[in-house]
Amino acid sequence: METYTTDDALSAMGFGKFQGLVLAYAGMGWVVEAMELNLLSFVGPLVREEWKVSAQDESLLSSVVFAGMLIGSLAWGFVSDRYGRRTVLLFSALFTSGMGFLSAWSPNYLCLMALRFLVGVGVGGGHVFSSWFLEFVPAQNRGTCVVLFSLFWTIGTILEASLAWVVISALNWRWLLVLTSLPCFLLLPFFRIIPESPRYLCVQNRMSDAILVLESVSMINQAALPPGVLTYRRENKVDTLTSETEVDHLLPVRETEIECKANNALSFRSGAVAALRRLLSPALCRSTLLLWFVYFANSFAYYGVVLLTSQLSDANRNCPSGLTNIQHQEDANLYRDTFVTSLAEIPGLIVSAVLVEWIGRKATMWSMLFTCCAFLGPLVLHQNELFTTALLFGARACAMGSSTVLCLYAPEVYPTSVRSTGVGIATSIGKIGGVICPLVAVGMLRTCHQMEAVFVFELVLCLAGVACVLFPVETKGREID
Repeated sequence: METYTTDDALSAMGFGKFQGLVLAYAGMGWVVEAMELNLLSFVGPLVREEWKVSAQDESLLSSVVFAGMLIGSLAWGFVSDRYGRRTVLLFSALFTSGMGFLSAWSPNYLCLMALRFLVGVGVGGGHVFSSWFLEFVPAQNRGTCVVLFSLFWTIGTILEASLAWVVISALNWRWLLVLTSLPCFLLLPFFRIIPESPRYLCVQNRMSDAILVLESVSMINQAALPPGVLTYRRENKVDTLTSETEVDHLLPVRETEIECKANNALSFRSGAVAALRRLLSPALCRSTLLLWFVYFANSFAYYGVVLLTSQLSDANRNCPSGLTNIQHQEDANLYRDTFVTSLAEIPGLIVSAVLVEWIGRKATMWSMLFTCCAFLGPLVLHQNELFTTALLFGARACAMGSSTVLCLYAPEVYPTSVRSTGVGIATSIGKIGGVICPLVAVGMLRTCHQMEAVFVFELVLCLAGVACVLFPVETKGREID
């Protein structure tokens, strides 16, 4: 009997209107995450001024959001692999929008911290949007599609910088929190029409549901499904990612139904432990540990560059610099500089799109991480405003490019049964970098330790570049299952 897998079906139908609709919905999820996180660089200084909190408390306001994301990434990843991608897309959007809106009415600093922590928990589900989208994309289009998907993040950062520029000068930071929470509400009306991932449905042995989704793709893309019967190519050995026996591949679904359910329909309590064991199995252990560190470093570096944009100006004003002509920067200029450095993500995406299909995932990541080091290097000393902005522009472009390729690489490494959990755990560990980052970018700079702060960023980025070189697998052109 002739058979085909989801990869075969998606490759045969190609990238079309259906994937465009999925891209738009998932992309809006990333716009929301980008806005909520880039919000931190604007709100922190204003809260410190209004409530007279210390520099440590200002940095803690950013750290608690990443602490919430750490928990959220883990929880949403497990829920996604157990109950489906759609479940997470709905509840994470509801939770993020609700907590973000409520945080605008915080009566004091502690209440604001608690609500922003909960926003972080909701935003922690953002990685499921990318995994869900990638599970609809043919292997030959994944590199380009991840870059297109990451463009939504850049749209979010630019939109937030523009919003802050206009809203804070005309109103106040509370209105910025309200308006930032609104895009998440736009996801909710469209939830009823979004499909479940056919790969997830196959893992759950819901073959008829998976066929219905693929038929929808076929109809909207006006492309035919391959002939034959849909099968799920499941992994039979822990130490093999892409292996399958000929017998398992050809057995009808009825004959393997009990075994599939035993392997894949794990209870939620034991499923998390089983998934973690799988991730740390001999076949995946090296990739998993290296991914954890690179996620940490990318998060640390990216949000560090974002915070440096606002914090270096204060360091130049308030700390001895050796420069004799440092002009005081007005708030409007700060928003302008943040807006300009946000635009750096566009060339970063373009360069990563070219390199990822030319030299591969691994080489693109380590080359951009080392280049980011080169841009940050001169900032160990105080520089004038124009040169500082130019260096941060280049560093942010490279940080965005490496993060984009990492978001493509990680889901390609893991099999479907633990993909969302694996990416979720890696994303959670990345958020530890986000927790620590404000303590360096805000705490050290406000105490006039610019050289030490930049050196820490340099060290983390260099080690991350080495880790990318050591990745055992190059996933360019590889099937996602």
